[in-house]
Amino acid sequence: MPQLPDIESLRLLVLVGERGSLTAAAAELEISQPSASKRLSSLERRLGLKLLERSRRGSTLTPAGTLVCGWAQRILDEVGALLDGVSALRQEQAANLRVAASMTIAEYLLPAWIGDLRRSAPELHVGLQVLNSARVCELARQGVIDIGFVESPRELTGLRSRLIGRDRLVLVVAPGHRWARRRRPVGPAELASTPVISREAGSGTRETAERAVAAAGATMAPPLLELGSSTAIRNAVAAGVGPALISEVAVAAELAAGSLVEVPTEGLDLGRSLRAVWSASTRASGPAAGLLARARRRGGDRGR
Repeated sequence: MPQLPDIESLRLLVLVGERGSLTAAAAELEISQPSASKRLSSLERRLGLKLLERSRRGSTLTPAGTLVCGWAQRILDEVGALLDGVSALRQEQAANLRVAASMTIAEYLLPAWIGDLRRSAPELHVGLQVLNSARVCELARQGVIDIGFVESPRELTGLRSRLIGRDRLVLVVAPGHRWARRRRPVGPAELASTPVISREAGSGTRETAERAVAAAGATMAPPLLELGSSTAIRNAVAAGVGPALISEVAVAAELAAGSLVEVPTEGLDLGRSLRAVWSASTRASGPAAGLLARARRRGGDRGR
């Protein structure tokens, strides 16, 4: 049975295939050409195959070498994935505070809360994951995170939670949209029949919009476009793609500047609660309690 090849020899072989010569591959790895040739000769002996055609014009892969090169690339890809995963695990284990937050909170509110916390504890390392509200709640139930922040209107079963503030969705369009100058509010039926730019299923923003329309006895049309962040939605609206329901905190600057226009609505409860969540089997303590206190103090301004 052939001996197992070493990773560096496989990497050298793949580079020969990519660069077209042993000399170029050796130069990229910053080793001498004789050293590279010796390494690949050793690999050939281990595998019992001739991998290179050597001539005065240089060294190129044999047909067998080409096949082995392809298999070697797959091994190197897997090794890279292994190293990336180990690095992620090390970072997670080193984190003193594991946090997850829904997109809107992570983009517009959480940075100030974390900054405030780290001023009092500069040695603290915060590991943050930015996910939709459903996924944040799932990680909190599993105890994977110490604390999470969501704007989901759903029942928070299996979790402890604390109100930290309030927010509302606003209907926005580009200045050139047909709704930009209307004075009559958009009602549930009209909104429900109009495809809008939306977040993905599971996001607190989308759930709030769908529940508000459902409470008024209507069902929202399929989204005009699904995007993964408030920033992407805001930019799509500004580009004239269509209307959107989005957190007012995400578009405050654009509304003030006039690059987006808020369209009045009626018969819709578009308010929502911002909540901190954590596993029902634990309590918020240590750095998690510190972050919760700052979120309640600074996030509470959103409810006034």
